[in-house]
Amino acid sequence: MSRSSLFGSPLFLGFDHLEQMLDRVAKNADGYPPYNIEQTAENRLRITLAVAGFSMDDLQITQEDNQLVVRGKQKDESEGRVFLHRGIAARQFHRAFVLAEGIDVEGAWLDNGLLHIDLKRPQPAVRVKAIQIGMRGAQGGRAVVQSAPQEESQIAVSQVPVGQITG
Repeated sequence: MSRSSLFGSPLFLGFDHLEQMLDRVAKNADGYPPYNIEQTAENRLRITLAVAGFSMDDLQITQEDNQLVVRGKQKDESEGRVFLHRGIAARQFHRAFVLAEGIDVEGAWLDNGLLHIDLKRPQPAVRVKAIQIGMRGAQGGRAVVQSAPQEESQIAVSQVPVGQITG
């Protein structure tokens, strides 16, 4: 039996990676540990996770393709202790964040039970491409379209005789 999916439509060819990302996000929705995402500057973000009770040795941060993965695993130190009530979570976790293309992890630090991860979103480069336009006219010319990267936007119009066209 095949499962029904928006991305299973023949109109959405090549979008299977988006479906996989949505599946990963759905699996990661248990809510532990709680986190904040804040914008600290125009092109900078900070993810803060509440990881009380975890030391730096208990935490691992990796970037796997376009995912930032934070894992936590505490050592069991309850041996020989008798708890009348145990309300502090001492469980492992796996939290993944899908990153947009080009986002860089700048660093991470642990402070008072909060794990901070700084991210930098690069300023997209402005790309301008000049397109030359050829003319088709009474002199027997043929339209020629060439493109070449330019620093500034320019459009050039030229007449090219038929004998000089190659390609």
